[in-house]
Amino acid sequence: MFDREAEWAELVNFIQDDSPFPTLGVVSGRRRQGKTLLLGSLCEATGGVYIEGTEAVPAEHFHLIGELLAARVGSPAPLRFTSWRAIIDAILDLETSTPLPVVIDEFPYLVKGSRELPSILQAALDLRRRRGGSPIRLILCGSALSFMGSLLSGDAPLRGRAGLELVVPTLDYQVAAEFWQISDPRLALLTHAVVGGTPAYRREYVRDDAPRSLADFDDWVERAVLNPARPLFREARYLLAEEPDLRDSALYHSVLAAVAEGNASRGGIAGYIGRKATEISHPLTVLEDAGLLAKSPDMLRAARPLYRVTEPLVTFYHTIMRPAWRELERRRADRVWARSKGRFMSGVVGPHFEEICRTWAADFADAEMFGDIPGEVGHGVVNDQERRTSHEIDVVVLAQPDGGPRRVLCLGEAKWGEVMGSGHVERLRRVRDLLSQRGYDTRSTRLACFSTAGFTPDLLASSRDEVILAGPELLYS
Repeated sequence: MFDREAEWAELVNFIQDDSPFPTLGVVSGRRRQGKTLLLGSLCEATGGVYIEGTEAVPAEHFHLIGELLAARVGSPAPLRFTSWRAIIDAILDLETSTPLPVVIDEFPYLVKGSRELPSILQAALDLRRRRGGSPIRLILCGSALSFMGSLLSGDAPLRGRAGLELVVPTLDYQVAAEFWQISDPRLALLTHAVVGGTPAYRREYVRDDAPRSLADFDDWVERAVLNPARPLFREARYLLAEEPDLRDSALYHSVLAAVAEGNASRGGIAGYIGRKATEISHPLTVLEDAGLLAKSPDMLRAARPLYRVTEPLVTFYHTIMRPAWRELERRRADRVWARSKGRFMSGVVGPHFEEICRTWAADFADAEMFGDIPGEVGHGVVNDQERRTSHEIDVVVLAQPDGGPRRVLCLGEAKWGEVMGSGHVERLRRVRDLLSQRGYDTRSTRLACFSTAGFTPDLLASSRDEVILAGPELLYS
């Protein structure tokens, strides 16, 4: 198990709770993050019961769970169940003197064929809180984020019943580099732009085949990502197919393709797919709930949010693979990649690098770097009426609101493969002045240049009190 210490500690704390009654926990997270390994290991270590949901009719579920519970209670024959109510009662009434974890993995599969199951769970838990019961720690797990997120929300039957709501995240970009055993930060950034931080993509999906160097990166993309014989090849398609709420897959693929192509505003997405802006509210919401899209607010114009694809592999698929799918299936990866590398750098790596820089500012930069702890980090656009232009700022770091003018801690620009110089700093100074004129507190604003190609001598000689020079090494330190 890799980098799941915090999640493991939360699970252990949950099952060791000294309540004499059954308690409920919910574990969710996108697929391939290691949830099954985590919960299976928990059951092995504590003698718990692990039940895996499958796509099956209720009668088959009853039979499979009857076999598992029979083995648990020492029955020579499978227990016979004819309803979910009987199964839940049997689980919550298992005899145990100490807290016992019972995991139901892929819970959405069970509910798909038995919509009443959450209500049955609610009634059974409430009954045992009134009359007492065994200290069962029931953990429901699932990868359908839209479904799992709705289990405890609004007027859902299980709202207010859970003592644990744990989301297993993808590995952050620094931990992902360690997991892939990549020490070169530029290579780590390129690799993360393709596969992100999903652990399974290294183990099962490419059989531990990691790029060995920058020189090997192109060959690795061809043999591991664009190879139709590797499971990673079709993974981006399956991510959509596995979400139960994504019924019109063509529409959702088109929305993701629009965002991957750089059409990040609602109007831009609608124009790309030939719909009115009012007609795409539902697919945008569904993709957000599924964890495939995220809304990024403009830090300087709150009414102008932009959308971004959260899974790098999905962006890579729509930018590079989907337009050349037939060629790739015919094993022409070398030809496709040769003509796609420029598109990869501009359409995939560039925007991904900007997002990595924002992540660094929000999660990894020292507080001393900005003079205060960041309150919000994002992008921003500033109109410059005098020069009849607008300035897009890749990294905007704002302090926590304190009742006065909003303090701007940092303004930054990110360039992949471009040597940055004094011209970039002058543009940032211009933006700082414009924000000051509009009521922002910019007296201590620092300017940041993020580049993987380095900085000009005059910029290297500039004052570090005003300008932060952030290369790949700093992002991974």
